[in-house]
Formats: sequence, structure tokens, C-alpha cells
Amino acid sequence: MSTGAERPLPDDEEMRRRGYQLGPTIGEGSYAKVKCGTSEKLGGCKVAIKIINRKRAPKDFQIKFLPRELEVLRRVNHDHIVRLYEIMQFSNKVYMIMEMAGHGDLLEYIKLRGAIPEEKSALMFYQLVSAVEYLHSINIMHRDLKCENILLDAHNYVKISDFGFARFMQKGELSRTYCGSAAYAAPEILQGTPYQGPPYDVWSIGVILYIMVCGSMPYDDSNIKKMIKDQTERKVGFSRSKKISQDCKDLIHQMLECDVVKRITIPEMARCRWAAPFIRKYQEEKLRKKSEQDKLRQQQEH
Repeated sequence: MSTGAERPLPDDEEMRRRGYQLGPTIGEGSYAKVKCGTSEKLGGCKVAIKIINRKRAPKDFQIKFLPRELEVLRRVNHDHIVRLYEIMQFSNKVYMIMEMAGHGDLLEYIKLRGAIPEEKSALMFYQLVSAVEYLHSINIMHRDLKCENILLDAHNYVKISDFGFARFMQKGELSRTYCGSAAYAAPEILQGTPYQGPPYDVWSIGVILYIMVCGSMPYDDSNIKKMIKDQTERKVGFSRSKKISQDCKDLIHQMLECDVVKRITIPEMARCRWAAPFIRKYQEEKLRKKSEQDKLRQQQEH
């Protein structure tokens, strides 16, 4: 017979009771970690479980950034954005049960394989832009797009993750918060001027595309003052050995345009000349596969 209050279950046991089996840690920071797991609720499929320790997390993160991230993830639904299944809170921790993108992130992919051929880069670019266009259509700005936050699934399809700096912003609204990583930050962010969300995301995608096709960074972020100078003087170099097409170079220059008014927009990027033939081929392939699957299903039914 119990004589006092029931002792709380250890975290692993509590998670099992709620239908999740915790696996190995696949990523860790100062106050959060990500574990691989399995979900009984989802038929035993693998999930990523982000665990945030409230005792270690800074106050501003808990009050400002975490609620925003949870609100954004609850609202979004797109093939190329990591899906949130469930949120749980106990033992001074927040557990975010998310879709598992099992092939690591884009930075790991490039470090392992080097620069990505243009055809494959174009497909990844198209998937990334379609997801960001969707976010902007519902007034969500990511503000921390970088290779580490672009996850890859089993087919190497893009999945945007980490919405810790994301914010709901109306058209024309300005923000003054410094967000993201300096290497991917637009000059208006680095210079501390009020900025609009969409052009900032565009710049970051420009840096990502450059890294994909070149296998290196467009700017050296070890000297921020020099980096701002290079950005404003439009110094973006391309190695001749990479043999990058002129259309691809032109697109990168349009995204890494220091003048916000002249910078290309997401809708313009979605229909850019460089990616169009690759995207058309990809869409035709998807339609062909779907047609084959439909025929096979019909044959099985009869």
C-alpha cells in the first residue's frame, strides 16, 4: 500500500506508456537533443523525438521562440516540411514527435559527396522553394534557412526543419531581430537594419544553392566586416573547374542581390529558366510512376 505521492516514472518508461520507444541520440545541443524512436500509434514507424530541457533552456527561448516554433509546426502541412505528430510535456521537458528524415542533412550530404550535379540540385532547389513559397503564402517566414536545417528523406527529397526563429509576418511588416547564422544572413540583417522576411529567406536560399553546386561557401564568415563589403560589392566567385551553367550563375546572383528591391522573389524563383527543364522532367517522371502504380492497383483489384 502506498503511503505517499506516486513517484513519477523515468522518462523512457513514461514514453513507452504513451506509445513511443526511445532510441539512440542523433543530435544534441546545450538544452535540446534529438533521439530516434518508434511509434506504436503510427504502426511502428520511425520518428524523430526532439527533447527540450526546460531547466537548461534560456528564458527568452521558452517565452518567445519555443511557442512560435510549436505554433508554426502545428499549422503547416507540406510534403517538403518536416511533419509534427504530437507534443508532450512532463518532467520539465518538452517532447516533439516529428517525422523522421533518415538520410541526414544537406550539409552532411555535401561534405560526403561534394558539389551536387545541377540536375539534382535543381530538384532539391525546386522542393525547397515550393516549401518556402507555401510558408510565405500563410505569412510564415523561416529566417534560419541553412544546409543543416534541410533534412533529406530516404529518396533524398528535401524536408525543411527547425522553426525556432520562424515568425508570422504580414506583407510589408518589418522585423529587427537578428536571426539565423551569419554565413547565410543577408546584408540587411548583418547591418542591423529593419528587414522584411521574404527577401531574407530568398538570400539564404541563394547561399544554399551556391553551396549545392559549388561545394563551398560563397562568403567567408570569419570576418563579418569583410563579408558585408563583399556582399554589397556583389563579389560572388565561381570556380571554372565546376563548369556551372550561366543560367544557374545568373539565378544565384539574383538571389544574392544586396539591394532588397532588386532581389528576385520566391514566385520568380519557382518559375526560373535554370530549373524549368529539370523540374519538367521530374514532374513527368512522377506522373509516369503514378500512372504505373494506378495501373498496377487496377490489375490487383480485378
